[in-house]
Amino acid sequence: MGLEQTWRWFGPQDPVTLKEIKQAGVQGIVTSLHHIPVGNIWSIEEILKRKQIIENEGFTWSVVESVPVHENIKKRIENYKQLIESYKQTVKNLGKCGIDTVCYNFMPVLDWSRTDLNVVFSDESITTKFEMNVFAAFDLFILQRNGTEKSYSESQIASAKKYYENLDQDQKNKLTETILFGLPGSLEAYTLEEFRSAIKEYETIGIDVLKQNLYSFIKEIIPVAEEAGVFMAIHPDDPPFSLLGLPRVVSTKEDTAQILAAYNSRHNGLTLCTGSFGAGYKNDLINITESFADRINFVHLRNVTRNEAGDFQEDDHLGGDIDIFSVMKILLIEQKKRVEQNFKNYRMPMRPDHGRLMIPDQHKKGIYPGYSLFGRMRGLAELRGLEIGIKRSLEI
Repeated sequence: MGLEQTWRWFGPQDPVTLKEIKQAGVQGIVTSLHHIPVGNIWSIEEILKRKQIIENEGFTWSVVESVPVHENIKKRIENYKQLIESYKQTVKNLGKCGIDTVCYNFMPVLDWSRTDLNVVFSDESITTKFEMNVFAAFDLFILQRNGTEKSYSESQIASAKKYYENLDQDQKNKLTETILFGLPGSLEAYTLEEFRSAIKEYETIGIDVLKQNLYSFIKEIIPVAEEAGVFMAIHPDDPPFSLLGLPRVVSTKEDTAQILAAYNSRHNGLTLCTGSFGAGYKNDLINITESFADRINFVHLRNVTRNEAGDFQEDDHLGGDIDIFSVMKILLIEQKKRVEQNFKNYRMPMRPDHGRLMIPDQHKKGIYPGYSLFGRMRGLAELRGLEIGIKRSLEI
């Protein structure tokens, strides 16, 4: 056995082709139907069309990442009931098509946040980072969100002001473009006014309300997923702390325990993203992995260096501050248990999450940050070697 090795592919428009991915040696593809508007039902016809493309190249469609959760569901407003019914039907249709794992998230407005997408790494490849004082500068002096000062300490505000005052207009525009960048799978972004409006709609929705909205969603979706044979896997917040005054509800061990307890089923599971949880300085990732090993339905392996201020930078898959060795060991022991107990979700699909932009890919257009071919291929090779070593030491 071994964790199912997978690769995220953004569909026919992805500059990284399935033929190139085949040479990375993975078994499964992780993808989504990005062309279908959020909230619309994924028809069996559309699912099978994408599945056929994947299977024609010798892969399986291992994981859907993601079936996006509409903002109205998160806020429980307007047509949220209809949207939940549509989501249920999509899950049913995926099950009918033999696709059994769905990754999703419950992050308000933004899927992820970085302040620099073009950081030159020590070997001159390109990586990404998040700096709190830079983000605060955007929030305080560009976005000028109502009540912004309450989100930062006096020292953070002073640091952000000093940083902002040294920016020229082009740098301000670039920072805005970076933070408003679109969701994975899309190169579109919010305008500043659209962003202000989206944030404003959450002014009356705090952490407790968003948590209850998530639990209500889970209680409706998971019974459908059980019947359809689909394992749901919620993705942690990226980064795992509040930004822009927006509530974050999948950031800590406590958050995760509450989510999994909302409906006690293996179909109500977790995407273990070592980079997202790992960016939280106080998160004990080994403890999180051990505590929820039996509910991990999908795995993202990546690494970051981080500090107590909330800054972090994407690093080598086996570098950085995250103990990937211990995480991998826990996952392989868990998989052995699942095989022995004949659990259906024994595959435990894993993908190398993010990778630096290396020289052979730097000429390609349209590569989404973190999703180059060679950077992820390097990461997968490192993870593959680590896995083999652990398996042999454990005699699995």
